[in-house]
Amino acid sequence: MELTILKSKIHTVKVTEANVEYNGSITVDADLLDAAQIKKYEQVYVNNAINGSRIMTYVLPGKRGSGEVCMNGGAALHAKVGDTVHILSFCTVNEEEADRYQPVLVFTKEGNQIASVERYTY
Repeated sequence: MELTILKSKIHTVKVTEANVEYNGSITVDADLLDAAQIKKYEQVYVNNAINGSRIMTYVLPGKRGSGEVCMNGGAALHAKVGDTVHILSFCTVNEEEADRYQPVLVFTKEGNQIASVERYTY
């Protein structure tokens, strides 16, 4: 059996731009993506902690060190500048791998800068 489990999470970032005119996706500071081990074009879920919206889209890398979190296209209808969101990626593993897998958590500070990178240890 294969299971879909949490691969990584960028926890509590602020939306810096919402651009309905863009073709779609979410643009995220490349430093945050690297820390979370999220690849360009990877599918992610974006959970808005302010309005409860949950969407699925794909990631584009933004400028390194910029703190950029831009909701693009239709995704921009689900979050406005200043909203707090969580960005989650998932992977498929077998049952044995699932028992020992530890997702990556990226915590941020002011300006969407990396505060720490940790592994779930439950």
